[in-house]
Amino acid sequence: MCGIAGAVGYISPAVLNAVPAMSAAIAHRGPDGDGTWCSLADPNQSDHGALLAHRRLAIIDLSPDGAQPMHDPATGNVIVFNGEIYNYLDIKPELEKLGHTFHSKSDTEVLLKAYAAWGPQCVSRLRGMFTFVIWDRKNSFAFIARDRVGIKPLYYATVTHSSGKTTFLFASEVRALLASNLIPRHLNPAAIRSFLWNGFVAGDQSIVENVNLLPAGSTLSVSLKGRASEPHTYWSIPEASETGTAKQLEDELLASVRLRLISDVPLGIFLSGGVDSSAVAALAVRASSSPIKTFNISFDESDFDESRYARAVADQLGTHHTELRLTQSLFASQLPDALNSIDQPTFDAINTYFVSRAVREAGLTVALAGTGGDELFAGYKSFVDIPKARGLGRFLAPLPRSLRRALARPIMAFKAPNRAAIPPQTRWGKLHDLFESAADLVNLYQVSYSLFTSRFQSQLARDLPTSSINHGLPSAYHAALEKLVAHSPLLHAISTLELSNFITQRLLRDTDSSSMAVALEARVPLLDHEVIARAASLPPQQRFYPLGRKQILRETCLRDLDPAIFDRPKSGFVLPLEVWCRAQLRDQVRATLLDESLCRTVGLNPSAVADLWAAFDAGAPGIYWSRLWAIYILLWWCRTHNMSLPA
Repeated sequence: MCGIAGAVGYISPAVLNAVPAMSAAIAHRGPDGDGTWCSLADPNQSDHGALLAHRRLAIIDLSPDGAQPMHDPATGNVIVFNGEIYNYLDIKPELEKLGHTFHSKSDTEVLLKAYAAWGPQCVSRLRGMFTFVIWDRKNSFAFIARDRVGIKPLYYATVTHSSGKTTFLFASEVRALLASNLIPRHLNPAAIRSFLWNGFVAGDQSIVENVNLLPAGSTLSVSLKGRASEPHTYWSIPEASETGTAKQLEDELLASVRLRLISDVPLGIFLSGGVDSSAVAALAVRASSSPIKTFNISFDESDFDESRYARAVADQLGTHHTELRLTQSLFASQLPDALNSIDQPTFDAINTYFVSRAVREAGLTVALAGTGGDELFAGYKSFVDIPKARGLGRFLAPLPRSLRRALARPIMAFKAPNRAAIPPQTRWGKLHDLFESAADLVNLYQVSYSLFTSRFQSQLARDLPTSSINHGLPSAYHAALEKLVAHSPLLHAISTLELSNFITQRLLRDTDSSSMAVALEARVPLLDHEVIARAASLPPQQRFYPLGRKQILRETCLRDLDPAIFDRPKSGFVLPLEVWCRAQLRDQVRATLLDESLCRTVGLNPSAVADLWAAFDAGAPGIYWSRLWAIYILLWWCRTHNMSLPA
C-alpha cells in the first residue's frame, strides 16, 4: 500500500520539477520510503520518456529489496505500484517454472515479472487491490491498470505544452496533480452538479476540470508521446446465475480472508458488532493459527455506542479485543486533520478518518473491514424500497409526464407541507422525482440516494452551465449502468448499482483517502472479485432473503455464535457526527454557507444556499444536517485549494 505519481511523454524542465512536488503532496501515504526513476539517460535534457515516483508504506518484505520504483534487469521494465497482490505466492511458482528469478520476497516483483511473462493479460491472474504503472522499455509505452472493484484510485490528466508536446500526469490523489502546478485550478461544472446530487462526484470525472479517474476494472496505455488510449474494461460485475451453492460461497469467503491475513506488519480487524465485520472476524479466527486482534470504536453518546455488541462477538470468538474511545474533545482536536484528509469533496469521509486514526495509533498498520456485505446480500433498505417504487413507477409509466407531476403535487402537499423556505428534501419531498422516474431503475436508485430534490438542485445550480448530467451521473456512465442492469433480476440489479455507485464511487474512494492519510492499509475481503462472483451465482432466495438479515452470512460464517447478538435493528457504524459538528462547527458552517462571494466562485446560487440554512435553522422537516454538511465541505474544499469555475 503506497502512493504513486509520475509523468509519461514530454519530460520538460517543468515536469522534472512537478513530479517531486506531486510525490511530496502524497508523502502521508508512504512514510517508510520514497524513490524516483527517470527513463532518460540525462534527465537535465528535455526529451520524451517516463518519470516515476513512489511513496512506500511497507507491508510485505520490509527490506530495501521491496523498494520502488522497482527495475527488472531482465527486461528493463520499471514499476510503481499501490496496493497488494494477495495471491502473489500462488503466481510466483508459475513464473519460476517459466525461468524467472526473484531477488525479493515482495508482491511488487511478482507483479513486475508477471507483466514480463504475460503482458497486459497479467491483470486477469491478479487477486488483490491495486493501481500500477509499468514502463515497458522495449515497446516505449506505459501500461496502467486498476483493480476490479476500484479499491485503489488513479487520477490522470494530459498537459499540452506551448510547444504542442504533451505529457500524461498520474497520481494516487487529486491533490498531487494540483501540486504539479501544471493543472489549472478550475472546477468541473458537470462535477459540481454531480456532487449536488450525490454528495460526491460520480463517474470517471473528478471535481477538477480535465482530471479523470481510471475506471475500476480497467487498463490504459500511454505512448512515448504522452498520448493515452481509451480505457479498456477487463472486468465487470458478473451476471446473476443460479449455479452456485452456499458451501462454495463459504469456501471463497474463507480463502479471501485467509489471503488478507498475509502481512509482515501488525494487523487487526475492525469489529463493529454487526453481521459483516463479525463475519470477517469469525472467518479470520478459522483461517489463522495465530491470535486475532479486533478493535472497536466506542462513544460517550449511548445512542451511537454499540461497543457492547462488538465485545460480545469478540468474547465468543476469543479474539484479543481492544476498545478505543472517541470523545467529542478528541474529535474537536483532530477535526482539522480530518478535513485535510479529504482529497476531493465528499460528505462522508471523515467518519473513516477518525476510525483509521484510532486504529493506527493503537499500533496497527493493516486493518480488515466488513465493507460489502450490505451491497452483496441485501442489507440496505434500498432492496425493499426500490422494488416498491418500481412497481408504482410501472403503474404510472403509461401516463403522460405532466399528469404524473400533477398527481404528485397534492400528495406532497398533504404529506410534506411547505412550512419553511424550502420544502422537505427527503422521503415525501422526493415524490415528484419518483413519479418522474417512472420504472427506470437507475433513475429510481439515484432518486432514493439524492441529497436534494431535482427542483432544489436546479435552484442551487442556477448559475452553472447546462451539463451532460443525468440524475447526478455523467450521461455516458448513466447509459453504461442502464446497460449493465438491463437484463438482470431486480435484486441483483440493485446489488450491482450499490456496488457500482455506493461502493466504488463513494465508499472505497473515501476509505482510501481517509485511511492513507494516517498510513493505514484497509483490506476488504468481502469485495474480493471471486467472492462477488460466488455471490452472483447463488439463487436469489438463498442470497437475499429474508431481506435485511444477510442470512447467508449468518449461516456460513456466524453459525457458531449466538444469533441473538445480531437480532436488533440495523444501524450501521456511524459517528455522532451531527451532534459533534453542531457543537464545534455550527458558526463556521453558517458563516461559510452565507459567504455569497464563495458560493458564486463555486457556481452555487447564494440565495438558495441561504434558504437551505434558514430552513435548517428553523427546524424545517426533511432538512437534515447531512445536506448542510455536504455544501459546507464543497465550499470549504474549494476555498482551501483555491478552486474556482473556469472563466
